[in-house]
Amino acid sequence: MEVQVLNISGKETGAKVQLPEAVFGVTPNDHAIYLDVKQYLANQRQGTHKAKQRNEIAGSTRKLHKQKGTGGARAGSIKSPLFNGGGRVFGPQPRDYSFKLNKKLKAVARKSALSYKAQENNILVLDEVNFDSIKTKNYAKLIADLNVANEKTLLVLPALNNNVYLSSRNLKKAKVITAADINTYDVLNATKLVLTTETVKTLEEAFAK
Repeated sequence: MEVQVLNISGKETGAKVQLPEAVFGVTPNDHAIYLDVKQYLANQRQGTHKAKQRNEIAGSTRKLHKQKGTGGARAGSIKSPLFNGGGRVFGPQPRDYSFKLNKKLKAVARKSALSYKAQENNILVLDEVNFDSIKTKNYAKLIADLNVANEKTLLVLPALNNNVYLSSRNLKKAKVITAADINTYDVLNATKLVLTTETVKTLEEAFAK
């Protein structure tokens, strides 16, 4: 699949880049995508939720009333889960939600996500992206020139560029990552995927195996 290469002003340079079939033209595997997205979202969870059990509640352990003769339940302590302010039964405890996926499956999922974007013609390729300084208006102008200012965009750089990355952080619908950090969730969550010619080569080296 050939794509026109644009410059930073959104104009065609006259050059074209070939998106490798091994990365952008595979038959998408929806189940692999599901598992990779599930793992990504699970890894975002902190798992710090905690509810106190009855042995952790601050309160008296005095027996509330005598065992027999009151006509009521046999309450042993104010910390019982049956009382307001008592411990919680089977409450949430800190845990790690992450789980393992093998590398081959994750590669299939990411190639599937990239292929979906290619099928939908939602990939833009720039010759390069670089700013002289860190200014939000620089990145705002970039996406405006590309006619994607009102859409969710994901710019994938071949390597970290702080001027570009920091210029994008105040824009709600814009996200910048490197090719090494590309993931299925970010690719599918974006409406438009913006790459550079170097990024295409980097992705081919990483996934075309």
